[in-house]
Amino acid sequence: MSGGPIRVLFVCTGNSARSLMAEALLRHLGGPRFEASSAGTDPRGVNPLTVRALEAAGIATDGLRSKSVFEYLDDRFDYVVTVCDRARESCPVFPGAHESLHWDFDDPADTTGSEEERLAVFERVMAEIAGRLRVFIAALVADRRQRPPETRPA
Repeated sequence: MSGGPIRVLFVCTGNSARSLMAEALLRHLGGPRFEASSAGTDPRGVNPLTVRALEAAGIATDGLRSKSVFEYLDDRFDYVVTVCDRARESCPVFPGAHESLHWDFDDPADTTGSEEERLAVFERVMAEIAGRLRVFIAALVADRRQRPPETRPA
């Protein structure tokens, strides 16, 4: 990690819900200390309930779009985080990734029921992702404060 923002790529299968939520939430919660992106191993487009849940929570959704992991193969990330088991199994190796993490969350896009029932699942998963991100952010910010600049990995 350099002295610039911590670069994080979130990967799931469809890049329609979980990874997009993680991208938007990290931008919101982490601010300029982080550069967040997301992608899918088989992108399916942005689920409208993803946008609805994020906006209801006051999270910006500008620029969110469903992308393929192949758009990022030449990019360097400090962390690549898979957010579902299927993506972990089929995710390509990203050269230069400092660390690969796996956080498995339920896929809200697979939920059935009324729109309000489905939205409730999106909101629950979003809250779970936000909780995990708060811990992640706190740990990384504390780590950066404890290390003198000359000992931080490049």
